[in-house]
Amino acid sequence: MLRVHTFLKMLNMSTNASYNDQGGAEAAVEVCTEGTSTTSGTGAGFGLFSTDFKKNDELKEMLESNKESLKLEAMKRIIGLIAKGKNASELFPAVVKNVANKNIELKKLVYVYLVRYAEEQQDLALLSISTFQRALKDPNQLIRASALRVLSSIRVPIIVPIMMLAIKESASDMSPYVRKTSAHAIQKLYSLDPEQREHLIEVIEKLLKDKSTLVAGSVVMAFEEVCPDRIDLIHKNYRKLCNLLVDVEEWGQVVIISMLTRYARTQFTSPWQEGVSFDENNEKAFYDSDSEEKRDETETKPYMMDPDHRLLLRNTKPLLQSRNTAVVMAVAQLYWHLAPTHEVSAVTKSLVRLLRSHREVQYVVLQNIATMSIQRKGMFEPYMKSFYVRSTDPTHIKTLKLEILTNLANEANISTILREFQTYVKSQDKAFAAATIQAIGRCATNISEVTDTCLNGLVLLLSNRDETVVAESVVVIKKLLQTQPTQHSEIIKHMAKLFDKITVAMARASILWLIGEYCERVPKIAPDVLRKMAKSFTSEEDIVKLQIVNLAAKLYLTNSKQTKLLTQYILNLGKYDQNYDIRDRTRFIRQLIVPNEKSGALSKYARRILLAPKPAPLLQSAFKDRDRYQLGTLSHSLNLKASGYQELSDWPAVAPDQSVRNVEVIEPQVNEWVPTVGKSKPAKSAKSEDKFYSDSEGEQVDRKGSKNSSSSSNDSSSSSSSSSSSEGSGSEESDEETSDESPKSSSQSGEGSSESETDQKKEKNKKNTDSKAKSKAVNSESEENNNMVSSSSEDGSASSSSSSSSDSDSDTEQKKSSSRSKPKVHERPPKEVSLLDLDDVAPSAPTTPKASAYSPSLLSDLEGLSLSSVSSPMQVTVQPFGPVKSHELLHHMSGKGLSARYHFPRQPFLYQPSMVQLQITLTNASDQPLEGIHLGEHSPASLTLHRFSPVERLEPQASVTVSMGIDFNDSTQAANFQLCTKEAEFSVSIQPAVGELLLPASLTQADFEKEQGKLLGMNETSATITMAEGHCSSAVLNEQVRSMANLGEVITGHNNTHRFAGRTVSSGALVLVTVEKREAADATITVNTDKSVMASMLLRDLKQALASA
Repeated sequence: MLRVHTFLKMLNMSTNASYNDQGGAEAAVEVCTEGTSTTSGTGAGFGLFSTDFKKNDELKEMLESNKESLKLEAMKRIIGLIAKGKNASELFPAVVKNVANKNIELKKLVYVYLVRYAEEQQDLALLSISTFQRALKDPNQLIRASALRVLSSIRVPIIVPIMMLAIKESASDMSPYVRKTSAHAIQKLYSLDPEQREHLIEVIEKLLKDKSTLVAGSVVMAFEEVCPDRIDLIHKNYRKLCNLLVDVEEWGQVVIISMLTRYARTQFTSPWQEGVSFDENNEKAFYDSDSEEKRDETETKPYMMDPDHRLLLRNTKPLLQSRNTAVVMAVAQLYWHLAPTHEVSAVTKSLVRLLRSHREVQYVVLQNIATMSIQRKGMFEPYMKSFYVRSTDPTHIKTLKLEILTNLANEANISTILREFQTYVKSQDKAFAAATIQAIGRCATNISEVTDTCLNGLVLLLSNRDETVVAESVVVIKKLLQTQPTQHSEIIKHMAKLFDKITVAMARASILWLIGEYCERVPKIAPDVLRKMAKSFTSEEDIVKLQIVNLAAKLYLTNSKQTKLLTQYILNLGKYDQNYDIRDRTRFIRQLIVPNEKSGALSKYARRILLAPKPAPLLQSAFKDRDRYQLGTLSHSLNLKASGYQELSDWPAVAPDQSVRNVEVIEPQVNEWVPTVGKSKPAKSAKSEDKFYSDSEGEQVDRKGSKNSSSSSNDSSSSSSSSSSSEGSGSEESDEETSDESPKSSSQSGEGSSESETDQKKEKNKKNTDSKAKSKAVNSESEENNNMVSSSSEDGSASSSSSSSSDSDSDTEQKKSSSRSKPKVHERPPKEVSLLDLDDVAPSAPTTPKASAYSPSLLSDLEGLSLSSVSSPMQVTVQPFGPVKSHELLHHMSGKGLSARYHFPRQPFLYQPSMVQLQITLTNASDQPLEGIHLGEHSPASLTLHRFSPVERLEPQASVTVSMGIDFNDSTQAANFQLCTKEAEFSVSIQPAVGELLLPASLTQADFEKEQGKLLGMNETSATITMAEGHCSSAVLNEQVRSMANLGEVITGHNNTHRFAGRTVSSGALVLVTVEKREAADATITVNTDKSVMASMLLRDLKQALASA
């Protein structure tokens, strides 16, 4: 109490101090500080000091002081009170007096205060309007902008005319910052008085013509708020907005990209039309290489993309490297909705990069990727590892990644994905583990090859200790069994045996439903389950009781002799249950199945009602229908239409007139600019309207023109000097090609001459072809020795004559082969160092090995040697002998005399251990020699080929055997490629049997059993067959298995058990096969491997081989 009394006494002494002397103001500052600290330090006990009226008086006196520092301090405290929710409206008159102060920092605080309290005290706020009007003409641009901002923030309808006048004047201000503020004020005035829409549209139209990047984003935002339907305002400014886009501030870029997306959908035709090809001869792609192969392919039904459409795609692509995630997402949705199908993949790497951001960003990006991955799996399949779940991810991120992995699942990668899912099932996050089991069910439904594997894995999960996992497994198994119940009666029996151990109500109800639905397939087990349920009926959950009643009714209809009394007992129990749903269901079932006088005609149809076939449930992605909303929008994230959402319009069938986007003002500027530049500039400006944005072409013409001007002295010699200079230096041409691939700033987009560019490209192509032909002619002799030609009529003179005759056509042949041998794998544009190049997420590009310099005869000799010197990731053994099955690759009728057959020698490939070796026998069945036999393009791009050396000449009735290698990536997907001669190309396909993708492995019995113990659950596939009569002996069985699959035999001491081991050629995954003979001719085949698809296909082939006579 003594301390409190002393403190009050000191406080009174300080407050009685006079403000007339020089130190009065400082004393007031000390009092305010002391009072504030006391209030905050003593809590509720001294709360009266925070509301003391004297404090406002002190702040008023500080605002009326002559010192700028005191006024500034007072305004800071007032703004602090407002931020804390305190009422400072009493200070309004004192604050308004300082609105004309010249201190900018003080004036900003005054403006903030006025915006807060202008609506409450409109009369006093109107007194300061004249001050703001004077400030609009202040020489300082910051003051003019601040005055307009405050004026537009005063929500008083009576000053709307004044605000409109201020906005119109500021829209013509010299400062772009003030014009930007006027664009912001447009939206505020429109929300205050929507009737001013027409006047505001005039201001928007004026500001849209502004060339400042500072204004562009703000005025487009005002356009979106006030008149988003006025597309005609954008026509003249479309190209300018596209060119300014890269220099606009980040949030302005987002708004502009969103607006241009809607604009493009109304002005351009769809690039997704079927059966059309792209004709881009009139302009270079901004990032992609301009290869001649593309031009050859566009001769049939070309699709001419509008130059303005290409301009938008080209100028937004550099923004994928933006540090702002919203900008990257905006560009991604623009490409998704506007770009051709083959160009959409350009955004993939940028979206994957965003997964490194905060979890909020990850959530939005993953939602959009989930929608994309449903329609185009190939976009994100190379980056599948980026979607693996991390232990630190929250549950909603884990669920989205799981959704994406399920969408990306296909026959090639399902084994890897299922291995990931096996780990996820063990997660401590119960919701995530349940979602993983649902994902396994979706994979089993979508990919028929792994349905049995997934079912076996889910059955193993039934013995899991976690009740959530068990319950979810039962529910998913129930859905899977509905697709093919006839094949899985054993699983239903297994689930019935585990019924007593399962405690989760939903799981118990699902098992009872399964037993009741397929009670005719388990006639011995179903009545026993009903007997157990009758004992525990009263203690079960309501959902379980309902299924018990259904089970009793179905068994009564199918097996009434054994279950009649049980059914009556259960119906009596349900009749007096506490839950009215169970009571109603019991009465309904009794009247339905038990015929009596009151039941009527309904009981006749009881069997059709209760035992009607049910359609199998569809396991679909939750993101399947979200593509109806625009990507990146709130509606897409919520999966419902949000307020203010604007739907994208459909593509027009016929493109509107593109001349509406031409600007007449550009032409006089070009005419004035032409005489001051070099001699090549007039030719470039002549094509300005057609090529006004082609940066790469403009740069080529600039360089060409500069060389012309330096090498010639008059106008008449400029064309000849340009052609000579373009042929003069190969290094300069290569530099130009490199520069074509580098991105340009859209602000530098100018005009280019298509004619000069076409001539220049022809000269480049001719020069490059000649150089390649020369380099190829040097090695022609060594390449001829690479092919083993067997001919019945061939002597020294014939060979010399053939070589001399082939020289005449060597130029054309070499040009054609060099132009064809330009696979995309070999020629790549210069690597750009950017944020998009992510080392840890980018997939390694498949490298195609160079053609071998060894002859086929040498290859066949080397194949019999030991491979101890070849480094291989797997330890394999080579069979001393094996069956050779030859397959037809090309018939001589289809190949115009050229026939081809291939076989798998089942030997490790010498040049690349991960490739499967093939030997192809080429035969000339015609009476004319065939020249230039080689491999052309191949597909899919994921396959890697080791090509055989070209066969320069194949005489009539002669044959040649060549070796090649294919990396099938442990998949039976067909390898499609072109088998080419000098005159024609033939499409051929090689689809290997799954047994040819293996190499035998050497394992002992102990190692076999150890490895087999690691490959259980989803990694094990088995089947029981009845073998043919001649296959029961061990020797014949081994021969049949090894003829079907390239496996090595494991020596065992059991006569009835045969084991085989091998590894996949591509990845080295272990494949274990066990054939166990049982009674009579029955046998069980078991395949253990983590390649689930290969296991299913290998099991099918082995069943056919052993069961067929």
